[in-house]
Amino acid sequence: MERVGFIGLGTMGAAMAANLARAGFAVTVWNRTADRALELDALGVDRAATPADLARSVETVVVCVSDTPDVASVLLGPDGVAEGGRAGQLVIDCSTISPAATRGFAAELAVHGISLVDAPVSGGSEGAQKATLTIFVGGEPADVERARPILAALGKTITHVGPVGAGQAVKAVNQVILAGTYLGVAEGIVLAMKAGLDVEQVVGALGGGAAQSWVLANRSGRMLANDYPLGFKVALHHKDLGIALDLAKELGAELPVAELAAALETELIGDGHAEDDMSALARSIRSKSGLPG
Repeated sequence: MERVGFIGLGTMGAAMAANLARAGFAVTVWNRTADRALELDALGVDRAATPADLARSVETVVVCVSDTPDVASVLLGPDGVAEGGRAGQLVIDCSTISPAATRGFAAELAVHGISLVDAPVSGGSEGAQKATLTIFVGGEPADVERARPILAALGKTITHVGPVGAGQAVKAVNQVILAGTYLGVAEGIVLAMKAGLDVEQVVGALGGGAAQSWVLANRSGRMLANDYPLGFKVALHHKDLGIALDLAKELGAELPVAELAAALETELIGDGHAEDDMSALARSIRSKSGLPG
């Protein structure tokens, strides 16, 4: 039974760690807040005192934390994975961070003989709970194949997209496309409401044509009800769009829709909606259209 460490027990990470335990891996976890996700204890997971202690007891470490500084801290900071790790270990980073930072972390871990693959995920909290995540993987082919059985316990679609950092670049593309899709659906829903149409009927009709999408099917109801329970936080998508826009600037790409989404999310966060599901972009469109927002 392979021993796997899991760092980061947020909305996504706790569900992912649980799925690893259910798949038969011997799982040890660490989280900055030690008593997070107590439901994991019933699945037989162990808890480590520090990332370094976790690394000492496992063959592979999975990381799923919020941002680049968090990854730097748990991998390379005091009591980090590098301090407790050993040559031959593998780190699978499922966080969403910048491609350049990922390449830097891989180089620093390589000094210790530790390999890294970046494996950011898409599918939100639902996908994490159901183990149906889509996973974009960057790394050396041998490392990716070594990671594949672990990733298979977490997701349904696993694609090796290139060398280290490529997974993060694909995730940036994913978040840019999502920004446009959410905005498009929000605008369509608001237009239907303003036109006095039966919005649920409209969604059903559009779902059979070229406008169909996961967002239309699964988030239009929230936009109509103006209620946005947690799925994927506005604040996290805003962070991800920042990564994508930085990459675009570096490469000379213009992303006007992503820039608009980021600006609207900045307003939402300022108005106290950082923890809402990102379908709350509809709040902005509703408000600008004279509807309750």
